[in-house]
Amino acid sequence: MIGLYFSGTGNSRYATETFGREIGNIPVYSIEDKDIAEHVRGAGTIIFAYPVQFSSVPRFVQDFVIENKELWKNKKIFVIATMGLFSGDGAGCLGRLLHRYGAQIIGGLHVKMPDSIGDEKALKRPLETNRELVRNARLKIKASAERFKSGDPTKEGLGILYHLAGLFGQRLFFGHQTKHYSDKLKIDTEKCIGCGKCEKLCPLSNIKTENGKAIPGNKCTMCYRCINHCPVQAITLLGKQMVEQCLIEKYL
Repeated sequence: MIGLYFSGTGNSRYATETFGREIGNIPVYSIEDKDIAEHVRGAGTIIFAYPVQFSSVPRFVQDFVIENKELWKNKKIFVIATMGLFSGDGAGCLGRLLHRYGAQIIGGLHVKMPDSIGDEKALKRPLETNRELVRNARLKIKASAERFKSGDPTKEGLGILYHLAGLFGQRLFFGHQTKHYSDKLKIDTEKCIGCGKCEKLCPLSNIKTENGKAIPGNKCTMCYRCINHCPVQAITLLGKQMVEQCLIEKYL
């Protein structure tokens, strides 16, 4: 058994590692690990966590599953969906995609966490509220792990009612946002110091440093990793200016 995650600000990594410790210190890997196919191939059961975007699966995660479609057959998979807002069927979205390639979805869990979108003021919460969210998330993960160990895994996000809630709650209106990669990443060249941190962190190599400045491409999966790590807050995506950088370590 292994844990897998894709994470921008650390929420899904935290959820996977916490769940993994609670069920028996299982090894946990990022889907960006160079040996990830080997790790998946050798596992019978997988805990798979990802951050919900617009009640859907990030394009990068979709492509990872599709490009490795031969790996999922007969795997037992428990899906953890981390989210800043309501997703409806977050676990179900990834679960249905994995099931298409032969996986057996054995359970699901929805975990509310601090929102990673740091350039939209309307989505920001006070520091103590976010810390309370993380404390509550840990308790919920622990309770779900106990049920998993007892053979009665939670099934949040799975089934038709969850599916309808996700469809009509967000995906029907905003689902197009994750059908393709975004070309909306913006870097303020006057603020940028050319440190190269964003270039190294980007899972898609969508940022290049040229002549001492970071230059964005048109293939952003909206993980907000570069935005929340930029030391001078020079990067934005959905909003026009940074409000708060939202790395998980801030709330532990």
